[in-house]
Amino acid sequence: MSNKVLIAVVGPTAIGKTALGILLAQHFDTDILSADSRQFFKEMKIGTAVPSPEELKAVQHHFIQHKSIFEPYSVGDFEKDALKLLDTLFQKKDIAVMVGGSGLYVDAVISGLDEFPEVDPKIRESLNQELEEKGLEHLQKELKFRDPQYYKRVDLDNPHRLIRALEVSISANRPYSSFLSQNRPERPFKHLYMGIDAPREVIYGRINARVDQMMEAGLLEEAQRLPPHKNLNALQTVGYKELFEYLDGHCSLDVAVSEIKKNTRRFAKRQLTWLRKNDNILWVDHKTNTKQILKKLNEHLKALNHAQR
Repeated sequence: MSNKVLIAVVGPTAIGKTALGILLAQHFDTDILSADSRQFFKEMKIGTAVPSPEELKAVQHHFIQHKSIFEPYSVGDFEKDALKLLDTLFQKKDIAVMVGGSGLYVDAVISGLDEFPEVDPKIRESLNQELEEKGLEHLQKELKFRDPQYYKRVDLDNPHRLIRALEVSISANRPYSSFLSQNRPERPFKHLYMGIDAPREVIYGRINARVDQMMEAGLLEEAQRLPPHKNLNALQTVGYKELFEYLDGHCSLDVAVSEIKKNTRRFAKRQLTWLRKNDNILWVDHKTNTKQILKKLNEHLKALNHAQR
């Protein structure tokens, strides 16, 4: 068994994953892989809380603003790119750090993805058009009809998940759920999840403060450059959708900002729901000091190496 280890820093949005990731990467003299599916895109800097220039200089980061919103980039593409990079990193390093709030992307690198059939792009375009013209509830009803099993599991407020399940179901003429939980590949490295947690009121307070900071940093101006492309998948993202509503004259700016905060809090709740399903996460409180974190982590790394010899 390989002695290479990928440490995945996870947790709800605004909890401090970037800071902890940098701390660990500096301690182990290694690189960071970003697994935030929206920080990939160059046009979405402020609204996705991309690490600051100082943070990016502190440690070598990968998969930060390396794509354009006009380029299709799936979780499968990320999985392949991340594994290729890890293969290179592990030739020189024993440990790599992955940071991100996109649970599906983190799990894809660690555990692999289920295999799905090719999807006709026209089906995806049609579903996106249905979302725009008929709304989210229409897609929810369609999924309930085509795949009642997955309907009970999926986050029904996430249009990306609904469209993905529907496009596969329609293309294959069988339920999306029938493709799940297949045999997954064994990775040539070990892994350890480290999660940051805090009381809900702390998480929500940090989210509200971050949204205010984003607005002060120019999120509205960033969004003003993007309305012609607002139907792109990448822009179906909290922070941008609400400001597009304001720019289209459907609400005031104060209401839009309030909606960003509310929807980000909902997103954090969904992130935690996803993470709570994973019994292998080493959780630390957001107030835990550096010395305690490293002590706890090193103990688990030793146990991991001992258990998998």
